[in-house]
Amino acid sequence: MKKYHRVLTIATSDCGGGAGIQADLKAFSANGCYGMSVIAALTAQNTVEVTGIFPVPPEFVARQIDAVMTDIGVDAVKIGMLYSPDLIAVVAERLTHYQVKNIVVDPVMISKSGARLLQENAVEVLKARLFPLAALITPNLPEASDILGRPVEKAEDMEAACRDLAACGPRAVLLKGGHLGGGYSPDVLYAGGAFLSLPGARIETCNTHGTGCTLSSAIAAGLAKGMDTASAVKAAKQYISAAIQAGAHYRIGKGHGPVHHYYAFWE
Repeated sequence: MKKYHRVLTIATSDCGGGAGIQADLKAFSANGCYGMSVIAALTAQNTVEVTGIFPVPPEFVARQIDAVMTDIGVDAVKIGMLYSPDLIAVVAERLTHYQVKNIVVDPVMISKSGARLLQENAVEVLKARLFPLAALITPNLPEASDILGRPVEKAEDMEAACRDLAACGPRAVLLKGGHLGGGYSPDVLYAGGAFLSLPGARIETCNTHGTGCTLSSAIAAGLAKGMDTASAVKAAKQYISAAIQAGAHYRIGKGHGPVHHYYAFWE
């Protein structure tokens, strides 16, 4: 019998379908994996704004994790928006209990529309409880600034920021440069004490909702299929770049639309 490459997302629902759980599942599928989900919170949001956040009780989040782990199992886990210290703590405890190895943490803090998605008192818990479990963390520049408590705004800030983020315990750091100005948005991967620059041309489009969720999910899919970290990151970056390019030709909603997760299958 064949076996699926199994990837679990532990994150938040986006009823607009562009980010969160919905984007994660699309990215898993588009990258050849069987996707599962543990919903940590619900959001009411669209391409323009987030109008509400409703956290799931931590004990029910634990029950969802147990249901997946005790039957189906996982080859990788992607963690997105968890919102509160209690949710972070229960996820960390359950993943430690099941000794999950391939964990990608996308420290979602601010939505594309500017809404705060992680309580301020949750940042230290994220650093202390989840980062040490992670094979990779994938912050953007504003998230890195929030985590480190100092501005990380320029290309020359990125290597030092990677080192300091790695000191929090993850085995590797992918610092995303999408918030840099100019025609390029290079990312920096820090793994095994070495830096790898991943250049990328900026694509002019307003359809960038869910790019971070999609990238981290594609990386988790690569790890689930047995890729090493650098190979998974490179493949995921190619995927998200093509998804942004393909999605630029569509119009959906009045604000930041989604990327085209299934560009390789339909237009």
